[in-house]
Amino acid sequence: MRTSTVDLTADTPRGAAARRTAGWTAGGLAVGAAVAGALLAPADAAQGQAQRLMYLHVPAAWVAYLAFAVVLAASGAYLIGGDLRWDRFARAAAEIGVALTALTITTGAIWGQLVWGTWWAWDPRLVSTALLLLAYAGYLALRRTLAERAGGPDGGDRRVARPAAVAGITGFLLVPVVHFSVLWWRSLHQQATILAPARPPIDSRMALALLLAVAAASAAALCVLAHRVMRLERRLGALPERPAPSRAGRDPAADQPARVR
Repeated sequence: MRTSTVDLTADTPRGAAARRTAGWTAGGLAVGAAVAGALLAPADAAQGQAQRLMYLHVPAAWVAYLAFAVVLAASGAYLIGGDLRWDRFARAAAEIGVALTALTITTGAIWGQLVWGTWWAWDPRLVSTALLLLAYAGYLALRRTLAERAGGPDGGDRRVARPAAVAGITGFLLVPVVHFSVLWWRSLHQQATILAPARPPIDSRMALALLLAVAAASAAALCVLAHRVMRLERRLGALPERPAPSRAGRDPAADQPARVR
């Protein structure tokens, strides 16, 4: 039985339909999250309007965790089975995770300036998140360097895939450090709200907006992952390149390169 992720990356009518459905779902959830976060959820009594950054900051952080978990799982699957397709999933997921971690740090810095009065503090959560970003940015740089030295494609060369898989698995060790840093060390960063049973629950309208935002970010990341894997496979020749549609009113043969006699 094929998983939904594999169906999303299939270059078939069914796969295309699945990608369209996922895209529309992500768009609908994003609109719902934006409306709920901007209009339905009240402003926080202590933080004011700055609290609304939570609806971007928290989903970015959580989906970054999920993306790095995909790197972990795909890297392990490659080491066990040797299928290079898992290596391509790992690379695509790492790209998503790095982008979302950068967004997490950026939105956190904006929030810190508004609430703490500073863009940066040497706080355990902030420092560990920055280290996580550097670790997976280094993972992507390692892949590129190994591919250049091997003279093979990134995502299609076992000389790149094996050391990259080890690096991807090792980098995931920072994820629990980031998540539990607010519990292990004294931190300015807010502790868990929804998942902490000892803390009073947040307003139900805030919780709804946050859950919609997390769902929207997850669906969008799934769409991006599928498209990135397909793009990598087309580049590597694992999938056929589709010709660009001819411009209206022009003979398709006119767009073909002239033959040299």
